[in-house]
Amino acid sequence: MHHAPVAILSETLYGLLALLQEVPLGDGSTTLAQEATDAARPALEAWHQQPSARAGLIVLLSFLAAPIVDKVLVGTLRVFARRTKTTLDDQIATSLHGPIVKSVVLAGLWFACDELRAWTGDDVNWIHSLIYTLAVMVWLLAMLRISGLLLSALSRHPNRFVAVEERTLPLFDNLTKVGLFGVAMYLVIVAWDWNLTGWLASAGVAGIAIGFAAKDTLANLFAGVFIIADSPYHVGDYVVLDSGHRGRVLHIGLRSTRILTRDDVHITIPNSIIGNGAIVNETSGTPQYRIRVQVGVAYGSDVDLVRATLLEVAAGQEGLLRSPEPRVRFRTFGSSSLDFDLLVWIRDPELRGLMLDALNTAVYKQFAAAGVEIAFPQQDLHLRTVPEGWRTGPPGRD
Repeated sequence: MHHAPVAILSETLYGLLALLQEVPLGDGSTTLAQEATDAARPALEAWHQQPSARAGLIVLLSFLAAPIVDKVLVGTLRVFARRTKTTLDDQIATSLHGPIVKSVVLAGLWFACDELRAWTGDDVNWIHSLIYTLAVMVWLLAMLRISGLLLSALSRHPNRFVAVEERTLPLFDNLTKVGLFGVAMYLVIVAWDWNLTGWLASAGVAGIAIGFAAKDTLANLFAGVFIIADSPYHVGDYVVLDSGHRGRVLHIGLRSTRILTRDDVHITIPNSIIGNGAIVNETSGTPQYRIRVQVGVAYGSDVDLVRATLLEVAAGQEGLLRSPEPRVRFRTFGSSSLDFDLLVWIRDPELRGLMLDALNTAVYKQFAAAGVEIAFPQQDLHLRTVPEGWRTGPPGRD
């Protein structure tokens, strides 16, 4: 008994020979069908009796049909995509190119295995399961790409899709991946005809064991969900963590968060550590960041001159915000100095180090030009008694 594709192909070839029986040759001695039958029937009968030849033909036809089917389906999708203003549908059509070609080839392998089984009677179910698993993997990768494209497109229109926005995109992306992997795993289990009852029965015991063994991982996963939902920081924010790490957030995942420090070092921090610590978000709120330049001047300095000099430094420094205006605060009487703070604001906290360097340099030069002495720690030593033999007078005197 032959599989449907082979039977259809055989019937088509024999039908063509039957139609040719009514077409006479030029001399009227015989018909075109008789001539064609004499030439084609031996080869057709030989092919009809060889399962390996039929299986090989099916595989060959699948390779030949794959680009044709791909061109028809993807080409049709691209025709409709050109009528839209967005590039999303073009990207989806491009993502379907590889899966369609691979699916046609895998279908050919499936039918070829059926042909060999019908002839030999061997059990090829494991080959079918393997082909089915490969098909599931092919379409899983395709759906992961397409879901990423769709979610990215939705996040760019927060007014139309309130739930999906830039800050919640990692959460929905991770949930979609988990769902797709779950569906793929179920299809693979069905393909191999595994007993789900036993799997479900053992899942409870395994869940308890995994819960104890992977408690840190689960803590990171739950902390990742809460971080994405609560949004203490977003991708692109500049944060300072309890651990002392400071940098720009590059990625927020379910397990960890990646930041880029000012030393251009990528640091991956588990979400459970971040969730249990304090986070300083230097980017959130108003789009401005304050810099404090601390300087101490010697006792006896003119405080009005110090104040005016510091404001002059701030007025001449590029990159500072003019609103709020720079200000000077006389903080305290130090042990060796009068302590002042110059308060200025910048737009990007990432520029704090650069601006602090420029301000310190300018303050030092302006104080030197104005004759303001920058204090340094010093102490006076008073001796209650002088050991015998120590010099007590000016130099040169005994």
